[in-house]
Amino acid sequence: MKDTSLVILAAGLGSRFGGNKQISEVGPHGEILMEYSIRDAVEAGFTQIVFILKAEMVETVREHVGKRLEGRVRVDYAVQDWSDIPSWYAIPKERTKPFGTVHAVLAAKHLIRGPFATVNADDYYGKEAFRIMHAMLTELADKHDAGMVPYILGNTMSENGGVTRGICEIRRGYLEKVDETRDIHYEEDHRIVGEYGGLDPQEMVSMNIWGFHPEILPVMEEYFHDFLRKIKEGDVKAECLLPIMVNDFLSRKLIAVRAKSSPDRWFGITYQADRDTVAAELRLLHKKGIYPENLYQ
Repeated sequence: MKDTSLVILAAGLGSRFGGNKQISEVGPHGEILMEYSIRDAVEAGFTQIVFILKAEMVETVREHVGKRLEGRVRVDYAVQDWSDIPSWYAIPKERTKPFGTVHAVLAAKHLIRGPFATVNADDYYGKEAFRIMHAMLTELADKHDAGMVPYILGNTMSENGGVTRGICEIRRGYLEKVDETRDIHYEEDHRIVGEYGGLDPQEMVSMNIWGFHPEILPVMEEYFHDFLRKIKEGDVKAECLLPIMVNDFLSRKLIAVRAKSSPDRWFGITYQADRDTVAAELRLLHKKGIYPENLYQ
């Protein structure tokens, strides 16, 4: 059986949350949200977990999560920092944020052992997403073959402010286009609108659960370097994002992306006010028996 890797994107600063939301304890026994993704991924057949972290978070995650996974699954840690930025690019002194999710994946390129999936550390995806994705990964042929698990927009909203989602066009089981759309929020009448106007709650959206063949990594690196070359002088917030990269690759016919949606309801931590909602959702999942009282039993 092929090695399959879950790459957990956990190096974001969490500016809207006001801290390191990736390590916020929200489960009934102090679990952090990414522990649910890990349990579901291992149950689905993933053989490796790769954490992408800020340097100061590595030991915390190793102590809180990594040690409890020993003997269950291979665990590796990568740091997203400036060390792999090419020498020809001068990082602005005012820059504080990492360069986005493509850069994050590349921080782990030396660790990824096989077909890999990406997920956000601060999102709950549900068990079905990992079963779907693992099955896709085992079928990927080469760098031109990829996969994704989209969600229904109405199942991914926050009541506490605007969010960014990749609105997907899917035909016959394949992704044709993804449009990164900002400030998606509820109006007072509960209509969903984004930066370009009203949106159908049944729209399919990307939640950063992508699947790739490891041969894509050199192509991603080339894409990231091209991104750096094109950053406008004075722009200290530009990010190289996975949905935008995928959309660019689709437009250039570099990849075909299988898309099979999850029926599960997504929830996650974007704002401080989301924390209590997420904690309540997790308590309910434990109460229903979706998860045992001890997540590691």
